Amino acid sequence: MKITSTQAIKATLSGDWENAIKLNKSLLDEKPDDVEALNRIGLAYMITGNSKNAKTSYEKVLEIDPLNSIALKNLRKLKTDSPKNSEGVTFVQVNNIFIEETGRTKVVELINLAQSEILLSLQTGQAVNMSVKRLKIFIHQSKNYVGVLPDDIGNRLIKFINGGNKYEAYVKAANHQNVSIFIRELKKSAKFIDQPSFIQAIEKKLSLKNGRSKSHKDSDSTDEE
Repeated sequence: MKITSTQAIKATLSGDWENAIKLNKSLLDEKPDDVEALNRIGLAYMITGNSKNAKTSYEKVLEIDPLNSIALKNLRKLKTDSPKNSEGVTFVQVNNIFIEETGRTKVVELINLAQSEILLSLQTGQAVNMSVKRLKIFIHQSKNYVGVLPDDIGNRLIKFINGGNKYEAYVKAANHQNVSIFIRELKKSAKFIDQPSFIQAIEKKLSLKNGRSKSHKDSDSTDEE
């Protein structure tokens, strides 16, 4: 089956880096000078910690397009020795951070998003900051506002944060109209020792289902009365 650029773009935007490498490699086998595929595979290599292959991919881009801004920007990041790039943005290898732990981690879709140009500048593995303001949790990357946690999750975390819990967050996936972040509990306060930071989705669904069933029953009972 012929691999399309749409498939490669989708894998990259969703943060499926192993598949992104595979799909973009297939595109490059057919067209070695495909600048967009080279940039995508360069990003996938960079995020997964393969700096050597990432650098090679971006250098190939510049051989074809010497002024390509994406390749120039990411090569600058690769040349720094610390976990922070030249703009002070922290990157962590994806394989080391997106490990799910029941009750301690959660992938969250942000709401009230920033402008698309800011969203498009985000990359998987970037650390983001969480700050509590006006009973909401705001997400920032460096000095840029990114979005807000939904109220149900935000309200729960505010209680834990005010009580002493600590959290960290990273960009999981981002495009021009959607951003998801990965949140991990770093420290649990003694007062919340038996309370998970995040409730499993299945538990919420069961709770909602039971709530609907009870409500429906009550409604039927009222009608009969």
